[in-house]
Amino acid sequence: MTGKVVWVVDGDTIHVRIGQRVEKVRYIGVNAPEVPHDVRDWQKGGPRASAVNRALVARHAVRLELDVSHRDRWGRLLAYAWVMRAKKRVMANAEMVRRGYAQVMTIPPNVKHQALFLKLQREAREAGRGLWSGA
Repeated sequence: MTGKVVWVVDGDTIHVRIGQRVEKVRYIGVNAPEVPHDVRDWQKGGPRASAVNRALVARHAVRLELDVSHRDRWGRLLAYAWVMRAKKRVMANAEMVRRGYAQVMTIPPNVKHQALFLKLQREAREAGRGLWSGA
């Protein structure tokens, strides 16, 4: 399914217009630090992770790839979000991990890209990118 990103909530959650409805979409397989929400506190790196995600997907068309479970307990659509960047399709979930602004968070049965995410996280940590920079 495809849609357009209309809002970036934080480093791992976006709102996507699909036809006439807007879906809250949670990236599968990754977790970014929190930004201030109604019930959650700020975490170090949260604002930067949100900014990186915003620069990556805001106002762009995305293709949402689903896995085994389609929704979480809060009703959010669970997806891998693919966006066109520099004439190539990039998975936002993986790119956030590659840049070091999200960590792997595997919740079975949604494990399709787990090996890729683990590889990218190891590389980001070894290179000291993003949250791994120590800054």
